[in-house]
Amino acid sequence: MHPLREQLQHIDITAHIEPANEQKDAPLLKQWKQNGDVYFTAESTALTDVYKQAVTKLLDCIKPTLTANPILHEGGIYYGCWLESTGTINTELLARFLPVVAEETYLGFAKFQREDGLIPYKITADGAYYRQIQLVTPLARCVWHHYKLNGGSEHFLSTMYAAMAKYDEWLMTYRNTRQTGCIEAFSTFDTGHDLSPRFWHVADTPHLNDAAKCNPHSPLVPFLAPDLTANVYCQRKYLANIAKELGKHEEAEVWRVKAEQTRQALFTHCFDKTDDFFYDVDRQGQFVRIQSDVLLRVLACEVADDEMFARILSKYLLNTRKFFAKYPFPSIALDDPRFDPNTSYNSWAGPTNFLAIIRAAHAFEHHKRFVEQLWTIQPIVAAMTRFKRFSQTLSPWTGAEGFTEVYSPSILCVLDFVERMSGIMPTRDQTIWFTGVLPYDADHGESITGNLVYRRHVNGHHYEFVNEQERCEIWRDKELMMTFPAGLRAVLNNQGELASLIGMQYGTIRGEVQYDGQTVHVAISGNEEWLWNNGNVQCIYQSGVVTPTY
Repeated sequence: MHPLREQLQHIDITAHIEPANEQKDAPLLKQWKQNGDVYFTAESTALTDVYKQAVTKLLDCIKPTLTANPILHEGGIYYGCWLESTGTINTELLARFLPVVAEETYLGFAKFQREDGLIPYKITADGAYYRQIQLVTPLARCVWHHYKLNGGSEHFLSTMYAAMAKYDEWLMTYRNTRQTGCIEAFSTFDTGHDLSPRFWHVADTPHLNDAAKCNPHSPLVPFLAPDLTANVYCQRKYLANIAKELGKHEEAEVWRVKAEQTRQALFTHCFDKTDDFFYDVDRQGQFVRIQSDVLLRVLACEVADDEMFARILSKYLLNTRKFFAKYPFPSIALDDPRFDPNTSYNSWAGPTNFLAIIRAAHAFEHHKRFVEQLWTIQPIVAAMTRFKRFSQTLSPWTGAEGFTEVYSPSILCVLDFVERMSGIMPTRDQTIWFTGVLPYDADHGESITGNLVYRRHVNGHHYEFVNEQERCEIWRDKELMMTFPAGLRAVLNNQGELASLIGMQYGTIRGEVQYDGQTVHVAISGNEEWLWNNGNVQCIYQSGVVTPTY
C-alpha cells in the first residue's frame, strides 16, 4: 500500500482534531465524518498543518445564534452572520463539508425576514439587523447549489423561495428610485465595500440608518450599482430554476423575463464599452471611474458570454497592471492612484480580501477557464503555508496576513482550494472532480505538499485519490479504479463512472489512462474537455488559454 494512503487510513478526524468546546464541537465533527470524512495527508506538512488548524478554527465559527441549532459566523471581529458573505458564498463552500449547518444558516435569513420583505443584512446573538442591504453573492444561486449538491428537501427550497421572491419585491420598490431597472446603492455598506474609494464622500449607512432611504441632499447617491444589479439578475435567473423545480412553471417564466430585463438594464446603464468595465453611475449620470473588484462580483453573477469573459481576463483579471497581483485579487486596480495596499485594517481600498478570492471561483468555472483559475489559486495556496491567524486580507505583494483573525472566508478558502485544485470535489451537477494538480513550490522553492493523498466519501463510496507529480490513482472502496497522467482532471458521473477528462495545465498533457480494463493514450491541452465513451475519447470543448498581460 502507498505509505501516504496507509497514513491517511489511520487518521480519524474525531480524534485527530481537538475541539475547543467539546460539547458544541463533537456533533460537528461527527457531521463532518458522516458527510464526507474529508481529509488529506502529504509528504510535506507545510500545508497539512495549516489545514488541520483550519478545521479546528472553523468549529470556532459555528455556534447557535437566536436558535437552538448552530449556524456559521463570519469570524474575527465580526460577531454574527452577514448576508453578503457568511450567509451566501461562505455557506456555499461549507455545504460540501457540513451541509446541515449550511442549511440552518440559509434558513436563518428567511426566518428573520421583516414583514415588508426586507431580509436582514446580519444576524447576531443580539438580534437581526436591517440598517442596510449589503448584497454581493446571490442567495438564490447558493440555495440552488446546496439543494442540487446535497439533495435538500422541498420544504427548505420552498421556504427560501418564498422569502427571496418577497425580497425581490422589496428591492424593486425601494432600490429602483431612478426607475432604470438597476438596483441602487445608497451607502458604502450596501455593498460591503468598507473604505473603498468607490464610495468616497458617500455615507457608510443609508439615510437615518433606514435601508429604504437615500440622503436627499447628496449630489452623488443613489448610485446605479453594477454589482447589486448583477446580483438581482442572477438571483432572478436562479429563482426561475427553483420555481420550475417546485412545479411553478408560469412563475419560472416570469422570473426569466425579469432576469433578462435586469441584465439589459445593467449593460445599458453601468457598462462602459470603451473600457470594457462596469461602473457605478452617480446621481449626475457620471460613471464613477474606479476599477475595483466590482468586476469580479458582476462576472460571478453570470452576466457575460464566453467571448466577453476571455476579453476581460486579458484586459483586467490576468493583467499585472490591474488585478493579477502576485497574490490576486486586489480590491482596487494596481494602477489606480487611489490604490492603498495597507492590510492592517478592514479595507477594500487595495488589499487582497479573502471574500474576493472565494467569490471569483464561480466566474472562472462558469466559463470553463480552469487553467487560468489555477494561476490565481496557486499563489494563494503558497501563502497559506505561512498562515498563523486566518486573516481577512493579504498583501497583494507579499502574501502576508493582514487584518483580523479566525475569519471564516480564509478558513474555508483553505479547505476549498485544497479540494478544488488537488482533491476530490463533488459538484452540484452530480459529478465528482479528481484534479491531478499539486501545489507548486513557487515561494523560495519551499515544499508545500509534495505528493499527497486525499479522501472523501461520495454517494456511498469511499474514495482515495493518490495525487503525484507524474501520475494519479483513484481508489474506490479499497480497489484501484483508475490511473491517469498528472495535469488532468478526471470527471466521474453520479454512478461513479468516468465521464470526461479536462486539461488543467498550460500546454498539452500526454500519457496513458487506465480504466475499466482499458489503456488509452491521450493528449489533452489546457481547458480542453474530452468525453470518455467505453475507451473512445472525443474532444467536446476547446477554448484555448488566455495568457497573462502587462
